[in-house]
Amino acid sequence: MEAKQILKKYFGYDSYKPGQEDVIDAVLSGKDVLAVMPTGAGKSVCYQVPAMLFQGITIVISPLISLMQDQVKALIEAGIPAGYINSSLTEPQITRVYAGAAEGVYKILYVAPERLENQDFMAFTEQVHISMVTVDEAHCISQWGQDFRPGYLKIVDFIDRLRERPIVSAFTATATEEVKTDISCVLKLQEPKVVVTGFDRENLYFRVETPRKKDDYVLEYIREHPDDSGIVYCATRKNVDKLYERLSDLGVSVTRYHAGMSNEDRKESQDDFIYDRSMVIVATNAFGMGIDKSNVRFVIHYNMPQSMENYYQEAGRAGRDGEPSQCILLFSPQDIMINRFLLEHKDFADIPDEDIEAIQQRDARRLQIMEGYCRTVGCLRNYILAYFGEKRDKPCDSCGNCHREYREIDMTEDAKQVINCVWETKGRYGLTIILGTLLGADRARLKEVGTTSYKTYGGT
Repeated sequence: MEAKQILKKYFGYDSYKPGQEDVIDAVLSGKDVLAVMPTGAGKSVCYQVPAMLFQGITIVISPLISLMQDQVKALIEAGIPAGYINSSLTEPQITRVYAGAAEGVYKILYVAPERLENQDFMAFTEQVHISMVTVDEAHCISQWGQDFRPGYLKIVDFIDRLRERPIVSAFTATATEEVKTDISCVLKLQEPKVVVTGFDRENLYFRVETPRKKDDYVLEYIREHPDDSGIVYCATRKNVDKLYERLSDLGVSVTRYHAGMSNEDRKESQDDFIYDRSMVIVATNAFGMGIDKSNVRFVIHYNMPQSMENYYQEAGRAGRDGEPSQCILLFSPQDIMINRFLLEHKDFADIPDEDIEAIQQRDARRLQIMEGYCRTVGCLRNYILAYFGEKRDKPCDSCGNCHREYREIDMTEDAKQVINCVWETKGRYGLTIILGTLLGADRARLKEVGTTSYKTYGGT
C-alpha cells in the first residue's frame, strides 16, 4: 500500500496539505526530518502515515499525557493499532502494552520523555525493531524555545543507546531560526530535510483591544457570538477562576482549566469543551497543546502572553477548519507587570547556573517584543510573521490595525522639549516634576526646586 492510499483509507483525505508530502517522502526515503508547520497543518499525519508503512514500530515522544491519550484514541478509532505508556497506567497495564508491542500489535507507541530512562522500557526496546523516533512539540528540547523541558534532553541519549539508529523526525508549530538550529543540533539530526510551510494563517483575524473593563468586553463578545466555540486565556489561575465564576453566574455555557485542578476535573473540562457540552473554556496556558478541536471560532487573550511563540501557538488554536476566526488580545499595562512577576519567579530547576542569566535575558527580550505587538500601529499579521522570519512588503488588510484609522501627529518638537527638560533637571526628578515644568504649572514645589526658571518651563 502506498502513502496516499494510507492517507485515504485511515484519515479520509484525498490529497495532502502543504508540506505534508515533502515530509512523508523524506521520511519514507530514510531521511531525518525537521518540520515547522503551524497549528492545523496536519503534523501528526506526517509521521503516522509512514509509521503504517514501516516494518517496525514508531516511538512518538510527546510531552503531555492528555495529548498522547487523545492521539491514540483517534488512531484506534481510525483503525490504526496504537498505544501509549505513561504514568496514568498501572504497572500491569504497562507490562501488557510492552508484551503487545513486542508481538507486533502496535505500529505507533506514544511515550513521555521521562520514560526513556526507565530500565523496563530500555529492555523492551531491545526486543523490538524501532523504525522511527518522532519528537512531537520539538521546541521543548531547546533552552531557547518557549516551553523548554529538561526531560527532552534525554531523547538523544535514548537514541544513541539503541542497537540500530532509527529515522528521527521532529515536529513543532512555531520556531525561530535559533530554535530550529538548536533542535537539529541537540537531536543530532543527520542531514535532515527541513520543511517550513510558512507561518501565515489567512483565516485568522488578529486584533488588539484596550478595554477599561476586560470582563465586560469578554462577556459582551460571547453574548454577540452565542453559537461560537471559543477559548479565553488568562495569565493566572486566579483570573481564570474569577472570570469563569462571573460568566457561569450569568448563564454562559462555560468551563475552566488550570493546573490547580485535579486531573479528573481537568479531563472533564477538556472533554466538555471538545465535545461542545461547554461552548467556552477559560484557561491558563496549561490548556491546549495538541487539542484537536476544529471549530474554535475565537481565542481571546485576557492577558498579554510572555512571548510571541506562546501567543501564536495559543491563538492558532482558532480556525483549524480553515473558517474565519478571531484572535483578540486584551492589553493593559498591568499585563507587563504580571508577566515580569511570573518570569522573576520562574522555576529554573535542572537548568545549569551558567545558562540562567542568558535565559532571563531572552525572556525579557521576548516580553519586550510582545509588548511591541500590543502597542504597534502597524499590520499585526506582518509583525507576527516578521518575528518568525517571514517578511511581507504590504499590510495584510485583514487585521484590526489595518482596519483601524490612525491620525498621524508630528511630535518632534514636543519630544525635544521633554528631552531638554530631563537634561535640565539632570535626571533628579520624576514624572510629576517634569510634567508640571513642561506645562508651566504654578506650584510651590516647582518654585522650591527651581524648575520655574528652566528654559523648558511652560514649553508645551
